[in-house]
Amino acid sequence: MSDLFELQLSLDLPSDLSDNELSSLRWHLGAEDHKPLADPDDPDNWPLLCYRGPATRIGGLVTGDLQHGRRGWSLTVRQEVHPDGFSLLDSLLSWLGARTTTIGTVGSLRFLEDHVPDLFIAEAGSITRVALMQQQAEATLLPYE
Repeated sequence: MSDLFELQLSLDLPSDLSDNELSSLRWHLGAEDHKPLADPDDPDNWPLLCYRGPATRIGGLVTGDLQHGRRGWSLTVRQEVHPDGFSLLDSLLSWLGARTTTIGTVGSLRFLEDHVPDLFIAEAGSITRVALMQQQAEATLLPYE
């Protein structure tokens, strides 16, 4: 048994993010050496989205990227997150929620051993975590064509 979660995010941010905001986000992605305005003595101060390569437990790859395009900044992330990082994740999601230009589903969080993730929904300047429930009824599996 493991206590890791799969975190997926995919959202847009405006073009007019400040240099400090971009530096902070890039720091979380592992592309900056230090977080601007961070307290170096804060034990919860680590880059949450910086891992790359084969995932330890969730399968596939862990990744994170921030690119500038026609609609502003686009962020896509897939990471393994331990519950010890949930307070940092909550802070990051609050920060992203206040800035994202995406409305609707922007990601998910799934316990390693679960089949159904919780969704992250962005609207009205915040991101809300919505728990989905797996139906108890027997599901009919359809072949993928």
